[in-house]
Amino acid sequence: MADSRFAARCGIYCGECDYRESTGCPGCIEAGGRMFWGTCRVAACCIEKDLSHCGECELFPCDQLRAFANDPEQGDGGRRIRQLEAWNDIGFRAWLERRDAEKE
Repeated sequence: MADSRFAARCGIYCGECDYRESTGCPGCIEAGGRMFWGTCRVAACCIEKDLSHCGECELFPCDQLRAFANDPEQGDGGRRIRQLEAWNDIGFRAWLERRDAEKE
């Protein structure tokens, strides 16, 4: 079963991150946006606005999130934005359950 602790504010599911175990990263929420690579501006924005994730923001998807999602090195071609849309539509728990069922 996927772990909700690894749902990042930007829509990434860090439970699949290759760096998480090797760096000891506790995940975006637990790290408070202070990641192993530095402070995450996307997470900092959510924290400042008291949001669980970017999908809750009235500006979703903002330019900052779009740039992050489409970054040539770290982006995912907008996958995280689509995941946030699903979190908004069906809820995070239902998304996790659907994701786990698809992996079986």
